[in-house]
Amino acid sequence: MTAPRPAELPAEDLSRLAELRGVATSYSPAPDRTVTASATAVTRALAALGVDTGTPGAVRAALAARERELRERLLPPTVVCWSGGTSAALDALPAGTRLRITTEQGETRSAADQLPPGVHRLTATAPDGRTTDAHLIVAPARLPTPPGRSYGLLVQLYSLLSRRSWGMGDLGDLAELTSWAGRALGAGFVQVNPLHAAVPGTPTDPSPYRPSSRRFPDPVYLRIEDIPEYVHAGDRERTGALRERADRLRASVLEKGALIDRDAVWELKREALELVREVPLGPGRRAAYCDYLAEQGEALEDHATWCALAEVHGSDWQRWPAGLRDPRSPETARARSELMDRVDFWSRLAWLTDTQLTAAQRAAREAGMPVGVVHDLAVGVHPGGADAWAQQEYFAAGMSVGAPPDAFNARGQDWGLPPWRPDRLAESGYAPFRHLLRALFRYAGALRIDHVMGLFRLWWVPQGEAPTEGTYVRYDAEAMLAVLVLEASRAGAVVIGEDLGTVEPGVRETLRERGVLGTSVLWFERDWEGDGRPLPPDRWRADCLATATTHDLPPTAARLTGEHVELRDSLGLLTRPLEEERAQAAADTGEWLGLLTRLGLLRGTGGGADTSSEEAEIQAVHRYLLRTPARMVGVWLPDTIGDRRPQNLPGTWNQYPNWRLPIADAEGRPVTLEELAGAARLHALVEVLRGSS
Repeated sequence: MTAPRPAELPAEDLSRLAELRGVATSYSPAPDRTVTASATAVTRALAALGVDTGTPGAVRAALAARERELRERLLPPTVVCWSGGTSAALDALPAGTRLRITTEQGETRSAADQLPPGVHRLTATAPDGRTTDAHLIVAPARLPTPPGRSYGLLVQLYSLLSRRSWGMGDLGDLAELTSWAGRALGAGFVQVNPLHAAVPGTPTDPSPYRPSSRRFPDPVYLRIEDIPEYVHAGDRERTGALRERADRLRASVLEKGALIDRDAVWELKREALELVREVPLGPGRRAAYCDYLAEQGEALEDHATWCALAEVHGSDWQRWPAGLRDPRSPETARARSELMDRVDFWSRLAWLTDTQLTAAQRAAREAGMPVGVVHDLAVGVHPGGADAWAQQEYFAAGMSVGAPPDAFNARGQDWGLPPWRPDRLAESGYAPFRHLLRALFRYAGALRIDHVMGLFRLWWVPQGEAPTEGTYVRYDAEAMLAVLVLEASRAGAVVIGEDLGTVEPGVRETLRERGVLGTSVLWFERDWEGDGRPLPPDRWRADCLATATTHDLPPTAARLTGEHVELRDSLGLLTRPLEEERAQAAADTGEWLGLLTRLGLLRGTGGGADTSSEEAEIQAVHRYLLRTPARMVGVWLPDTIGDRRPQNLPGTWNQYPNWRLPIADAEGRPVTLEELAGAARLHALVEVLRGSS
């Protein structure tokens, strides 16, 4: 759509049109402050939704059309009915309206009561002859409460190397970690970073939060030796040479202080996987692979086709030859046929990765973990990647997801992720979201949803504009939540929402009502409505995952010592003088340590009276978390050995090695999984977590 000059548009008509399309014309960064969204943001957002706002006449016509649509349509495109309840949309139908419902199970019903959970097809016919088709989502009223109370480990998988890793942590390491943590430590879960497929590049973006695909996993995490066909690879000289190169790559990280080099790891693994592919699958393996292909269907074919085309034309589909930019074009069909060998290669890698992910969750449950592996769902995908290519009709062209200006970032944020179109999602019965969740729940005991507030609304930034020039676009949160609860219930999985930062009123309450846990981080839990002091443990919410830190925050040792301030100062990230930042950080830490002392949680680490040591303070922090009613308590794995370095430092790109650091001890020496398993400091903290200290 042509972007108009905003000043020419009638304000009332534009505001009304925006309202009816879910586009905000203002927002409130604080309870006592309202900011008017720029007309540019509003018109660009409407254009991305397919609404012509090029002239005042076009605005009036679009408004009239939308009002007529809402007036004449009996039902919205997707209707929600919670089990045991009624649907407001169905209750509002004219008296005498006839319903015809075709369930997922193939049954035909004439009433919406006693329907099985699922996404059904609904046709409503009013007495005046109007007929409307809609999707009907029937979901359990809420997710079940997590089984008992448990603690678990939080880790960025790439950072956890074992003596068998090929330069970065892999799915074999994850299976080993879950088995050990469940059996020897009594842990109930292990939470990992998103393992979505990355966009290849030179170098590849190491961030796990800007993937090519959220539906399919990244084969860089494969444990090559655990692939049954690898042992039968014919060229023993080549496999031996690969192993030697892998040993050198691992040693460069663990012994020489090199950063994790994802591209170097992938170069090795890809070469090995090309050899593996030459080994024929046995009958049973072949049948399993064919089942996977049939189950994943067109989505896998699209993903593998994008991967094959990216090998030829580069990893940004928007720069491909015109005919290949459309996944349904004759040119793409022809190219897929010509590249079928490579399409099969990438399909095979998706299957192999899926099997190892499933094995890791199985290892966790066999080790006695009530939850197992907690996977992480990124908020979006790379605009040049596989999902954005295959699902173009569902993404808002020319827009990017971000965050508005707030107290932490006066310039706002642009995350470079294209948002889903809420109208297209609703028209499809939320098919892309359903299929994405179903794919992840195949191997997840729980799912953490990054920026869970995105189920309600997202900040859309027009491409080429500053993040301050964005506006919120609203989604049908009830429908999004119904899909989430439905798919999680089918999988018997827990859901954790990352609800940190600015959250609009009512969101946390709605999530809690549906059984979605929140995220509570110690340093942010203060009495913000009162005196601002640290929140006593008995006033924390129970329905949450409680932690001391996250991958985007300083490790606990760095926060306690103030080293996080020095790091930010060295990178020019401070917004106030260094002394002010130091004083503020010391005051914050002092308040928390004072509370820990008053509660009797700060004790010596070796049975002595010395409570001033960093290790004693970290133990006290976790005793405090156990005092809260939180159903899940998460421990940042690097905290167990005193690691100082954050895995990601927001606000930096190449100034800091984000997403490339191995787990290290207090002196910065990389530590293997095997060394972690024997670390006295880790076991002392585990004794605290198990209530023995």
